[in-house]
Amino acid sequence: MSLTGTPFFLTTIVLVVVALVLPLALWSRIGGPKVVRLVTRLFMILFAQVTAIVMVFVIVNNSNALFDNWDDLLGTGDHVTEAADLGPDGTGGKSLDREPKVLQKFTPASDGRMGPGVQQTQLKGRISGVEGEVYVWLPPQYDDPAYKDKKFPVVEVLPGFPGSAKAWFGSLNVNTQLKPMMAKGEVAPFIIVAPRTTLLGNVDTGCANIPGKVNADTWLSVDVRKMVVDNFRAEEKADGWAVAGYSAGAHCAAKLAVAHPDRYRAGVSLSGYNDPIGEPASLTAKTPELREANNPWKMLQRAKTPPRVALFLSGAEGDGYQGGLAIKQSAKAPTTVHVSMIPAGAGGHGTAVWKRQVPDVFRWLTRQIRLP
Repeated sequence: MSLTGTPFFLTTIVLVVVALVLPLALWSRIGGPKVVRLVTRLFMILFAQVTAIVMVFVIVNNSNALFDNWDDLLGTGDHVTEAADLGPDGTGGKSLDREPKVLQKFTPASDGRMGPGVQQTQLKGRISGVEGEVYVWLPPQYDDPAYKDKKFPVVEVLPGFPGSAKAWFGSLNVNTQLKPMMAKGEVAPFIIVAPRTTLLGNVDTGCANIPGKVNADTWLSVDVRKMVVDNFRAEEKADGWAVAGYSAGAHCAAKLAVAHPDRYRAGVSLSGYNDPIGEPASLTAKTPELREANNPWKMLQRAKTPPRVALFLSGAEGDGYQGGLAIKQSAKAPTTVHVSMIPAGAGGHGTAVWKRQVPDVFRWLTRQIRLP
């Protein structure tokens, strides 16, 4: 039974009802020795508590898209087939222009909560050694005859940890929010791409390449990117690409944009952090060397040539705002940084807050990315 499916959700509701009815119907009818009556009543109380907790967990999980399946919940999933040392640029010395096209079969997304128009495919990353699902949504102009010869800008969207690739569509409603705005010309007609980021059970990869462990950076910035360009009328150059994320995904977005100005022109960080220790389960938080290498603030400080990227960083006091200011103070032209403060009482560290930011984020992205 699917963790996020309707049958499991309905089952939890039925169990809660049963757990409430049992004590009412049987409490005074339980026979036998006193110890048996006490144990039976204790069991009924515990059963009621456990079923209530499970139902609440399912509601929260379905609302925030934390875990996709039982493997993600139990930490038993492994989407890494190999993790070779791919070098500083994450390509293993391969010229992507000479690599064969990655042609994929897409089907409508199986989860109706993601809204209309979302497609999914199962991608085997040829360079990264990662395998996982990727969701793609095309803007309303994509099938317009007036745009038949146009290439479209792309935004790669990343969830937090734990987090599902479905989250930007299912929890933040990015597609249903943006479709009317795109139709009116308020924001650019972006292709929106959501790849799997939970790759190693209950460990956060930090979106990094760690030889012998995982090549998450290459998965996101090379394999997924090439697949999109090979299957859709998408811009190939960095001027047409951005990466956005929230929470742990925000950290990833800022880091990927700073690390790869040849692949992304803009990065959006919603309630993120600079030091990987912000997510203790991250592989990049395990050693001082990994923390130093994957901190976007320090990456900017030691960059010999400031990257030509634009960064949008938002957060509340103590939840991303100070980190955004630190990056802004370290940035040098041509790097540009916009920092936005989320007011106290806006809703905390949650998808409801990030959902409200979607229109402003994509208006900002429209000003940064080359349009068709």
